Amino acid sequence: MTPAIDLLRDLGIAHTVMEYDHDPTHPSFGDEAVEALGLDRESVFKTLMVTLDDGTTAVGVVPVGAKLDLKAIAAAAGAKRATMTDPAEAQRRTGYVVGGISPFGQKRSAPTFVDEWATALDAVHCSGGRRGLEISVPPSAFAEVLDATFAPIAAW
Repeated sequence: MTPAIDLLRDLGIAHTVMEYDHDPTHPSFGDEAVEALGLDRESVFKTLMVTLDDGTTAVGVVPVGAKLDLKAIAAAAGAKRATMTDPAEAQRRTGYVVGGISPFGQKRSAPTFVDEWATALDAVHCSGGRRGLEISVPPSAFAEVLDATFAPIAAW
């Protein structure tokens, strides 16, 4: 289906695929998934890319109800500063379109940081690699597949 789902399947990572009809007029991709699939808003995470002060990129995965704390992700990545990556650049680096960027199966790997809230959940829902496609994975999948670091990177 998508590189994200193919990767999880190939690695034998337990996951559930959930699809819904994407509404291009909805103001928020994450909230659209929450509403369309009837999910708990705190269990649905968005994937964001930042550019660090040395020019490298990193991926932050935070609940849709929170913002990515740029100072916190910079600190977690060992950098002094982080800025949001230009959306067109994020699309080029990941191979996914904005609103459908999955942390899994990206074209170019980057250090990934997942908000520590994920460890309190049985399952985390995130984009499956296109708009209207979510996947549910155990929090351990982020560390297992992406060597992700769990850190307090969300600003509530």
